[in-house]
This record gives sequence, structure tokens and C-alpha cells, in this order.
Amino acid sequence: MTDYKEAGVDIDVANEGLSRIKKHVKSTFNKYTLSDIGSFGGCFNLPISNYKDPVLISSVDGVGTKLILASLSNKHDTVGQCLVNHCVNDILVIGAKPLFFLDYFAAGKLNNDVLEDVVKGFAKACRENSCVLIGGETAEMPDFYDNNKYDLSGTIVGIADKENMLPNRKTKPGNLLIGLKSNGLHTNGYSLARKVLLSKYKIGEHIERLNSTIEDELLKVHRSYLPILSDILYKPWLKSLSHITGGGIIENTHRVLNPGQDISIDWSAWEWPEVFKMIQEDGNISNEDMIRPFNLGIGLILVIEKNNLSDLEVHLKALNEDYFVIGEVIEK
Repeated sequence: MTDYKEAGVDIDVANEGLSRIKKHVKSTFNKYTLSDIGSFGGCFNLPISNYKDPVLISSVDGVGTKLILASLSNKHDTVGQCLVNHCVNDILVIGAKPLFFLDYFAAGKLNNDVLEDVVKGFAKACRENSCVLIGGETAEMPDFYDNNKYDLSGTIVGIADKENMLPNRKTKPGNLLIGLKSNGLHTNGYSLARKVLLSKYKIGEHIERLNSTIEDELLKVHRSYLPILSDILYKPWLKSLSHITGGGIIENTHRVLNPGQDISIDWSAWEWPEVFKMIQEDGNISNEDMIRPFNLGIGLILVIEKNNLSDLEVHLKALNEDYFVIGEVIEK
């Protein structure tokens, strides 16, 4: 007789995994969290009285082939942070601050050590972003996934007053583009980066040029820009924000401009981090083919009124945050 375990799904292992991650998940709960772990849905008491005209803003994303690096190096404590922070940034550019996050973890064969490391990352990033890890799903899917591979996705829900939503503002020619540093590749361009770098360097190999192993460089956490922007998010001189993900600086920034506008980028305004130089040189890749998949060291772009540059400078310097004036909005 064949049972579910022999078919590849072990419910007891899944229950053990749930027990192990409970403390990490609960560490993110706040006074608005109504549900406990194991419920069929996450319940959150919306702080509606804090807002005049509240709008819920949501986003969903994955980590992509960065997960292959995590599996190859058996290092799983950063990818959960990457996913939360990526999602936080995606709603931040709308003008929203996060309320809660839900995750999906799927594997061919459930490894509770890996699951716990990933969830630790989710919880750490949720705490850092004042966001509740309110629920999730763990799926064991034999024959669909390789036993040594897993996949992640996450959904975030945030809130903003309708009048403060950034898409309601108008960019105009002459607005400045201010770039904030990325922390390496973040979560984009990994298929190309792996093809180039792993053909030359081995996992565990120390790369003098990077002063780290290849996996430590490529598994750096995708930054959250919420702590930097939280206090200036509703300043009238901040016209829009661009999260630099797949499509790079040009395509992502075009998404937040008004019709009939373009951007002029000064590509000499900052120096590419060493990892991007290595990818280009080792892969013999043109500038154009580097610009589209990679952030090239700029993780977020602020579009601001030119006359308020000094206001932004004061704010960023107080946080010891480096920045670059990388261009401006122009007419098409």
C-alpha cells in the first residue's frame, strides 16, 4: 500500500517546520495583528483612524534565480530579506508604508533547516520595516521541483492617504534625478551574472577584487529604502520615486514620468561597483546590455524639484546616506 509519505509529501515534517518558524513569525506581530499562526487567513485590524482617505496598496514578487546561488552555497538567510525589502520598495514608490506581508515557500522536498533560515530572513526584514509577517504557505511538491531547489514569492499590503500617493504628483522638465546606492545586484540580472561569473569563479572561492567570496557578494541583501525616505515621503518637492529593478535605470524611471517627458542621465556621475565591472569585463558585455538588466549601483532614484536639492542633502547627510545627482527630467 502506498501512502502520502511514500508519494513524496511528509505532513509530519511540514508540521515540524511550522512549529520551528512560529517564534520568528510572532516576533513581527504588533497591536493590529488579530490572527495567530496556523489560521486559514491572516487578520489585521486596519488603523483607519490614522488616515483621512486611506488607500490599500499591494504588490507581489519573487526572488528569481538568486535562489540558485542560495542553494549552491547553502546560504539561505538573506533571500527572505531580499523578498520583503523588494516588495517594500515597490509600494514605497507609490507613497505607501507597509502593513503586512505574506510568503509562499515551495520545494520538491521540504528541508526544515532551509525553511527556518528563509523565514528568519522574512521576519528580520519585516521587523526592520515595521511590517507584520501575517501568514504564509509552505508546499512540498515532489516531481515538480528538484529536491534540492525551492521557490519563494511574497505579497505585501501597505497603506497611504490618497492625497499623498506619489502618482498624483506631476514631474516636469528640470526636475533632478538623485540616485541612492544599491547593495550590489539586489534581485535582478542573476541569470546573466551567473552565466558569466560562475563560468570563471567557484562557490567558496575568495575573489581578491571583491574582497569576498562570489556567493557573499551575490547574496547581499536587497536594500529597503523605507528607513531613508520615511520622513520625507510626503514632502511636496519629492515628485516621484523609481525602484531600479529589471529594466534598469532608464526603463524603470520612465514608468514614473508624466507623458511627453524623458530623462537625461550622466553616466559618469557615479562609479559602478566592482561586481558590475567584473560582469562586463569577464562576459565581454556592451554598455547597452549592462544597462537593461542591472541597477549598476543605483537602487532607487528620487525625482525632486531642483530648488530643493539642499533640503534633500541635509536629510541624507544626517543619515550618512551617499547620493548622486545623476541627471534630470527633459522634454521628449
